[in-house]
Amino acid sequence: MTDNDARLTVLAALAEPLRRRLYLHVATQSTPLSRDEAASALGVPRSVAAFHLDKLAEAGLLEVEYHRPPGRGGPGAGRPAKWYRRAAGEVDLSIPERHYDVAASFLAQALAEAGEDLPRARDALGGVARRYGRAIAAEVKWPARGSRRQRLARLAALLAGHGYEPRVIGSEIALGNCPFRRIAELQPDLVCSMNLDLIDGVLQGIGESGISARLDPMPGRCCVALLAS
Repeated sequence: MTDNDARLTVLAALAEPLRRRLYLHVATQSTPLSRDEAASALGVPRSVAAFHLDKLAEAGLLEVEYHRPPGRGGPGAGRPAKWYRRAAGEVDLSIPERHYDVAASFLAQALAEAGEDLPRARDALGGVARRYGRAIAAEVKWPARGSRRQRLARLAALLAGHGYEPRVIGSEIALGNCPFRRIAELQPDLVCSMNLDLIDGVLQGIGESGISARLDPMPGRCCVALLAS
């Protein structure tokens, strides 16, 4: 089986609409989900949710862990339950095959090795990222007014369309995914700075002065977080 064959097999697992909805729901959670929680969230029987969750796990799209629900332990607590979280890997497919990530890694490495020209190269990258962020902002008409909660929700919806998987938590937005993860693993400082410039460009583009972006790297999510004042 070729790499593309394997990718097609994984993508085929998402062709079933309910299975795709389950995957997207699990993927947006900050903590693992049980079968009962997944079934309740989508309004389907537990047995149906369990079937599709296990199919997603077999395809490598979800990871499975076993533990008892909080507050249940000791003799008579029963067997540990299955809990599901999005797998750390990623799947992409292009026909004919392309390797844009490899080219991007070369460019990031070249920037990192620019020597005396590195500050100029970083400034240029930051400028490109901010312009791209402003272009993202131009996709929507941003209302002039709104509560802090409404503004955070609108911004989260905008960023969701660009792969960041935002989660509004109180007065903050945590970005559950870095769209540039592969390159960030090779050049974290460079990519995190680029991400911050990009998000700053979005905020500038929508004219949002009450929400600020800052670097807040944490495992399993984007290095940028947003805070509303």
